[in-house]
Amino acid sequence: MTAHIQETTVQEFERAWMEQAISLATNSVMNGGGPFGALVAKDGEVVATGNNQVTATLDPVAHAEVSAMRAACKELDTFSLQGCVLITSCEPCPMCLASALWARVDRIVYSADRHDAAVAGFDDRKFYDLFEKKPQSMWPMSVERLDLPNRTAPFDAWLAKSDRVDY
Repeated sequence: MTAHIQETTVQEFERAWMEQAISLATNSVMNGGGPFGALVAKDGEVVATGNNQVTATLDPVAHAEVSAMRAACKELDTFSLQGCVLITSCEPCPMCLASALWARVDRIVYSADRHDAAVAGFDDRKFYDLFEKKPQSMWPMSVERLDLPNRTAPFDAWLAKSDRVDY
């Protein structure tokens, strides 16, 4: 019974965190960033958040996941995010996935997927193909999808923004 209660609590936290990541992504669009948001959580608490700042900072690696992981490492005063979960509004691109591997996060949970991103003009599926050689079952961390009804809200906001900088 205790394990079931703990699992339910984790699912409730993750759903709330995913809503926060989607909100970060949507707000990012309104503030000149890209339509991606992420957060790092540990022991039931949000440690740090991040949003996409690629065009705002002219930094091609300023993805939401990287920004959140950088902030979490500073907050926790460590380079290892072991024991942490990365919650991200969209399936991490291969760069962000590799960064999460290096950071040693325990799990990644995302909502929108690479196909949702492609519809909004963020088509990096060819990069994913480079990583398809090794099945995820052999990866050192779990990568899971949490499909929420509003998963594409950040992309909808992005596509509706007339002054966006496509990349």
